Amino acid sequence: MKQIDKLLLKSFIGPFFVAFGVALFVLIMQFLWLYIDEIAGKGVSIFIMLELIGYLSISTFPMALPIGVLIASVMVMGNLAERYELSSLKSAGVALLRVMVPLMVVCTGIALFSYFCSDYLIPKANLQFRSRLFDIRKQKPALSIEKGTFNEDFRQFIIRVGEKSKDGETIGNVIIEDQTNNGRTKFSQILADSGQMFTTVDKRYFVMNLFDGAQYQEPGGNGVQQKQKYPFIRTNFKSWTKVWDMQEFEMNPTDQERFKSQRSMLGVDQLNASIDSINVMIYNGRQDMAGDMLINLKRKPMLQMNPVAAKQDSINKANLLKSSSKKKLRNQQPAQIPPSDAFKALGVPPGTPLQEINKPLKDYPEFLATFPEKFHKDMLEDGVRQVKLHLTTIENRTAQIDNRRLENAKIGYELYSKHGSALVCIVFLFIGGPMGAIIRKGGFGYPILVSIVFFVTFVFLTILCRKLAESFVLEPFWAAMAPCIIMMPIAFILTKRASNDEALFSTDRLESGIRWLKNRFTRKKVQEVQS
Repeated sequence: MKQIDKLLLKSFIGPFFVAFGVALFVLIMQFLWLYIDEIAGKGVSIFIMLELIGYLSISTFPMALPIGVLIASVMVMGNLAERYELSSLKSAGVALLRVMVPLMVVCTGIALFSYFCSDYLIPKANLQFRSRLFDIRKQKPALSIEKGTFNEDFRQFIIRVGEKSKDGETIGNVIIEDQTNNGRTKFSQILADSGQMFTTVDKRYFVMNLFDGAQYQEPGGNGVQQKQKYPFIRTNFKSWTKVWDMQEFEMNPTDQERFKSQRSMLGVDQLNASIDSINVMIYNGRQDMAGDMLINLKRKPMLQMNPVAAKQDSINKANLLKSSSKKKLRNQQPAQIPPSDAFKALGVPPGTPLQEINKPLKDYPEFLATFPEKFHKDMLEDGVRQVKLHLTTIENRTAQIDNRRLENAKIGYELYSKHGSALVCIVFLFIGGPMGAIIRKGGFGYPILVSIVFFVTFVFLTILCRKLAESFVLEPFWAAMAPCIIMMPIAFILTKRASNDEALFSTDRLESGIRWLKNRFTRKKVQEVQS
């Protein structure tokens, strides 16, 4: 069996790398087309393009590795079955699972590599790709002065070239408008019959040498000087040179710290820490909302004090009320103390609506009737304002909590999808291997067709479960693992049928049903002929 194991490994490695390379190329092109409009025309060098493609290729490893495993396993087992080598092994008493043992070992290593990429390599590659793409986005387009068009690449200068030779340097009918606002000129334009343009050897400066031209200027000052009149100036020249700094066309690196907090740039430990932090923020947000609702049911104090100051303030108010009451009790009865003085001593603001209860509470039709009628309108308006304010506060806090829950679901899905991408490599082995043994076809024809069907199904389930997780229908863990869990019964059924040498679909019942219908129609025709 050792020789057979080596043969299987050699037969698996070649198709795996070919299928992995093809899948990687397709996935890179799919993502690259999304950003081609932002990269084109920016003068990006071939080395930066290769760097971006390298970062993209690393980020697509978790998708390309399962495709390689699926196609290679179908091809290897299909070739063995097509040449009746698999039947010979089974007749010698070697089970299908024993034949697949070396493939299991290799696919386990591929799954571990996929998890390592998802946890360590991909966050770093995504960080580099995002920062590089941001640098390209904010970079100005490459300098391109075309014939007959106005070029505004240089800040505060507009350049038009009427004629341009094939060497790309000799030019004619040149117009340059200087829009620099230096406070001394309103209008400045240069016209030249011919000239030469080029960049320096170090690509640091762009130079235009113009010949046989004129410069037109209209002076004008600022403030009081605008009312003064100045002559229109025309200056003829035989040769005129203008130098522009090309530094504004260079791509400057961006600080990567601004992107490190995004979930696609985080590893497993950082994602777990982010989930814990968001859960704490969600809990605190709910507690704050509950506290606001409870506080809003009561009147907020006009002055917030610490417990010691509040206690001392209440003691002072009580002493003040007690002393004032003693003084007034010498000349009048306690019932005759003016209520306004007592409430003023307690710190109640003047003009506050006070209840007037002259009969049992059960005799009042509503709570509002316990207050003087002159306060009813103001109290109702104040109540409506308070309700609207509290509803707005609750809506804002609810929206904030929902946003945090959505971010928590996305981070959770990102975390558990790293495990799902590794697990599906092993699941696809038990789909592709038995499928190749059943269809008994090698090469690239049937294997690729079968692999496309199963992989498209897996991608569809992945997208669906992601949406379900973001809609709070499924927990992030089950949403990330659901595609693998759904594919596992298919792998089990295929492995069982391939081990028992059964066909993929049993057509016995279908054939018996067709035979029964055929016999029935034949009897009917015979009866009609006899009658």
